[in-house]
Amino acid sequence: MKSINPATEEVIETHEEHDETTVDARLDAAWDRFESWRETPISRREKLLAAAADVLRENSDEYARLMTEEMGKPVEQAVSEVEKCAWVCDYYAEHAAEFLQDEHIGTVPGSKTYVSYEPIGPVLAVMPWNFPFWQVFRFAAPHITAGNVAVLKHAPNVFGCADAIASVFERAGYPDDVFTSLQIPAERVAGVIEDDRIRGVSLTGSTRAGRAVAETSGRELKPTVLELGGSDPFVVLDDAPLDATAKRAARARTQNNGQSCIAAKRFLVHEAVYDEFVERFTEEMRALTVGDPTDPETDVGPQARADLMETLHEQVAASVEAGATLRLGGEPLDRPGHYYPPTVLTDVPDDAPARTEELFGPVATVIEVEDESEAVRVANDTPYGLGASVWTADAERGEALTTKLTAGNVAVNHVVASDPRVPFSGTKDSGYGTELSRHGIREFVNTKTVWVEDAPADE
Repeated sequence: MKSINPATEEVIETHEEHDETTVDARLDAAWDRFESWRETPISRREKLLAAAADVLRENSDEYARLMTEEMGKPVEQAVSEVEKCAWVCDYYAEHAAEFLQDEHIGTVPGSKTYVSYEPIGPVLAVMPWNFPFWQVFRFAAPHITAGNVAVLKHAPNVFGCADAIASVFERAGYPDDVFTSLQIPAERVAGVIEDDRIRGVSLTGSTRAGRAVAETSGRELKPTVLELGGSDPFVVLDDAPLDATAKRAARARTQNNGQSCIAAKRFLVHEAVYDEFVERFTEEMRALTVGDPTDPETDVGPQARADLMETLHEQVAASVEAGATLRLGGEPLDRPGHYYPPTVLTDVPDDAPARTEELFGPVATVIEVEDESEAVRVANDTPYGLGASVWTADAERGEALTTKLTAGNVAVNHVVASDPRVPFSGTKDSGYGTELSRHGIREFVNTKTVWVEDAPADE
């Protein structure tokens, strides 16, 4: 399994697949470590997590360069990703004990009743390449601090990031095997899920992968959290300030080279401002700098792999063939690396890929809508339900519209983003379960009711 620099197409490193003996040994070690880790005071676990935040900040340039080299993320965005990982560590280092403290419930006089939150064991994290540090830390920070141990199966093109993340925990002083990594391909994940030493599974990835993990986990009666794909609507109402909205729209579509589940993908624009928005938005997309992701001036780097760029282009070409108008971009760039330019499509038929599928790259589908009712109908006319945003000069008007949008995360005049302080989840084909906040840390715990009464008196 090879890590290939998507900007140069050069092989960075070849990673040997872990054989069954190695996987078995690592699962054994994880299970053994759980027995002692669960007994470690949570105050100690919080201190170690704070130390991990320090390690991340002290080595942020090193980790950012690695992400940029392995998957093409613009280096300034990579630095921000490392800082966000440190933030989620800080957050749970401060709040984990609070979120997991026993909850006392009044029942009847003379009895003591409470709920405790106890770790369940090793949890498998199947993580994607697009945010190779953040996706792992937003899983690991809460669940390791809750007393579980983490077993990571990362995407093969970012195995270098997996090794670096393991080193963060090592440098922070964690005991061996609290965090471990498996270098295996996707087809071997089911076997790991079926192993009795794995007690839960968290996956961030495609809907197809989510269905496969859910099927295996369900058969094994193991809890899962699935954060899957999205085709997020970006609703522009007739009173939206167009200059500012167009700028944010371009960023919302091209952040991380357009390779984000919560990137805005379908831009639903009120007919009264449609033509003006299309013009301004297209110019904002045109002004973005596409190039070397190690250059701080670069806005959009390469797609992470050749096959991903090819799939994206096939979707664009099929949409144009179906009748969509190509306003900008639409062809892979003629240079080394997997570069696809910022692309704008309008007049997209209802059944074209640009409206029915997730486009994982810097391609925007702009759709004209007659009014708010049509905007809601088109926004919800998708199998996905991850994020959505509404853009308007009247925040109350936008907030009223949020109740009608089917998504796990809805923002008004703000780009959809994950934040350690608030829950993050999807609905419909975008998955289920919660990450982050006080809710996320309780996904992989045993919620135990304890009822205590005095011994009954003898007759």
